[in-house]
Amino acid sequence: MYTSISASQWGSPTASRRALLIHGLTMSSQSWEGVARLLAAEGFFVVAPNLLGHAWRRGTDYRVSTLAEDLRAYFVMDTSYDVIIGHSLGGAVALSLLPFLPKTKDTTVILLDPALELTKETADKGENWFLKEIANVRAADNHMAENPAWSRGDSVLRALGVSMCDRTVIERMFEHNRPWSFSDLFKNIPPHVNITVLASDPVLGGVCYLEHVPCDVARLHAKFFTGIGHWIQFESLDIIMNEIPLRRAKL
Repeated sequence: MYTSISASQWGSPTASRRALLIHGLTMSSQSWEGVARLLAAEGFFVVAPNLLGHAWRRGTDYRVSTLAEDLRAYFVMDTSYDVIIGHSLGGAVALSLLPFLPKTKDTTVILLDPALELTKETADKGENWFLKEIANVRAADNHMAENPAWSRGDSVLRALGVSMCDRTVIERMFEHNRPWSFSDLFKNIPPHVNITVLASDPVLGGVCYLEHVPCDVARLHAKFFTGIGHWIQFESLDIIMNEIPLRRAKL
């Protein structure tokens, strides 16, 4: 893995398959380490951008549509991806990328507990929680104590992501996306795209509710997981990898 100013990459740039991983609020590209290593081992070239407002990247407009527009550079020269994964805020950004995708490339989109719909009360509560995280960056040991399923490496990367964000980003992220509503983005799924939503247990911090995912849209599937928290990529890599079409050797 090597990191540039705006992204982390794993695997060979000449690989025949590509994956784009989009992190959530107060995270960074490095937070995809576990998933990315598995994908690279399966022959993918993996790219994980740092969203605006994260990893010391700053802007003035933090609308989800702007975060997606900022990623247009990853689609230049007809660059395409076999797999796109978005977590939390990154799920809404991934949906906003659908119009940018090539018209003929089959693409699997996986949304990990995406933040699709938040009431004003829930959004205000979430904003206050993130502001507290920013004001008092917790060490990896604290994250491990609170989340026994996390590895030390994941806990370190969580702390790193928070440390590279700031109060202004959090305030503007919620202000610029009010009301917080992105379920409508499911309405126009291109015919070559298949989307799977993996929803976490709300008792363990899950923010995606199945009622926010339309049940009458073609090529859209949703699954709910009891006992799995919001940070699916830290808790259950198998759940994610099971949704990715992998090439298997013929017997």
